[in-house]
Amino acid sequence: MQFMILVVFVEPEAPGNVGFMARVMKNFGLHRLFLIKPCALGEEAQYHAMHAQNVLRDSVTYPSIGQFLENEQVDFVVGTTGTAGGSYNVPRIAITPEKLAESIDPDAKVALIFGREGDGLSNQELELCDVVVAIPTSDDYPIMNISHAASVIFYELFKKVKPYPRGEVRESSRQEREDILAYLDQILEELDYPSHKHQKALTIFGRIMGRAFITGREAHTTKGVFRKIRDRLIKD
Repeated sequence: MQFMILVVFVEPEAPGNVGFMARVMKNFGLHRLFLIKPCALGEEAQYHAMHAQNVLRDSVTYPSIGQFLENEQVDFVVGTTGTAGGSYNVPRIAITPEKLAESIDPDAKVALIFGREGDGLSNQELELCDVVVAIPTSDDYPIMNISHAASVIFYELFKKVKPYPRGEVRESSRQEREDILAYLDQILEELDYPSHKHQKALTIFGRIMGRAFITGREAHTTKGVFRKIRDRLIKD
């Protein structure tokens, strides 16, 4: 699966932020950048783009969002806002980046529009969008830097394309986890662990392993360590 995402940055004010946007795009496999009435970019944008200078170099400029939408013929338009609204601010009723990633059609041509660093997108501009995305943040400092916000959204989309972990990693089997608990059971016996705490300790350790989703390799190593501890206790 591969999303066809067009990233649109409206009236960027700082060339460094454009460079950062290109950089984070390339981190998550995105390459099509569109700038609406941008500031002069120059060397500062190239410097902050680092190894994503090709994204910057291939970017396309438009005079307005309307012109962009008319020329690019996208299937779906996603706006972004740092100030989500409720029932009485309809243009700013928003979903989370995670919900967007779950709902988006991977075959659609999608425009993801980011607003100005200072003011974001206006209500009129958000009304051009099919859906609006907002990132839940702390009330103490709710507004994120534009490239930081972009990275959160790109990450949620990227997870659908390339789930981690990389490579072949086998999750531990129930039998492997039970073997670990069997060794722990024997260790507690050798330690004369109080009987009324014994089963609780086994249950707690089993829950820890369950939450950790340990791999087969991790289970194998843990079993080895517990076996040696048991053997040393028996020997002594």
